[in-house]
Amino acid sequence: MTIHWFPGHMSTARDELRKAMPGVDLVIEVLDARIPFSSENPLVADLRGARPSIRILNKADLADPAVTADWLVAANQRPGVAALAHHHSQPDLLRRVLKVARDLVPNVRDRRLVAAILGVPNVGKSTLINTLVGRTVARTGNKPALTQSQQRVMVGTELALIDTPGFLWPKLEPQICGYRLAVMGAISDRVVNPEELALFAFEALHADYGDCVERYYGAGAETTDGMALLAAIGRRRGFVGKGGVVDTQRAADRFLMDLRAGALGRFSLETPARCEPALA
Repeated sequence: MTIHWFPGHMSTARDELRKAMPGVDLVIEVLDARIPFSSENPLVADLRGARPSIRILNKADLADPAVTADWLVAANQRPGVAALAHHHSQPDLLRRVLKVARDLVPNVRDRRLVAAILGVPNVGKSTLINTLVGRTVARTGNKPALTQSQQRVMVGTELALIDTPGFLWPKLEPQICGYRLAVMGAISDRVVNPEELALFAFEALHADYGDCVERYYGAGAETTDGMALLAAIGRRRGFVGKGGVVDTQRAADRFLMDLRAGALGRFSLETPARCEPALA
């Protein structure tokens, strides 16, 4: 399966952001802590130019904490970059972001800093913006592409955010990044095969997190075969049709939903060491 999803509003968002960048002091890029490499949009480097960047590893409560710590070290070694880990129950996000922003842009003291906040779809950018502002200013939901137009949001007297729709890049390469993005819900489920995606996710989980699937789904899920797992999930969840045939597509959808929500436990699909050749 080759994954491609770049609807028209994403191209528009990229073009509008490029026009707005001359007035931007720094870039805040929101990444999924479970896939920091795959959720880093390669178009951002060109748009950002020499501006400093804050990278927020969001949904850190769903990621493997040891792996997230490694990603923070790797990101903070990049010139002009400061990285933070965040999850929804942390109350001090604004304080941390403002402190880092002032450190990165020390010469601007007499006005609000202007930051462009970017992220691939469904990475939690809108929820994070609402947390920073302290009220609901951005639509949130568990589907990609809810934000479809640019807006400027004031955060107190110190920060202005340029919020743009989450956008991907036209050709998702390497291909495994497209799969990981799809597993995390950054790509519309309409353009992927749920069974193939679930099998990919199961294989990745089984390699590093052993029995997390069996612990959650119980007896019948103790398998190394992905299709057998989907059949077991389907039977346990009642996704069985005439003649006892299991609806493995519904089982795959359920598996992906559980995975994204953190029901199977904390995990990371990427480590800096494994992604090091691409990061160099």
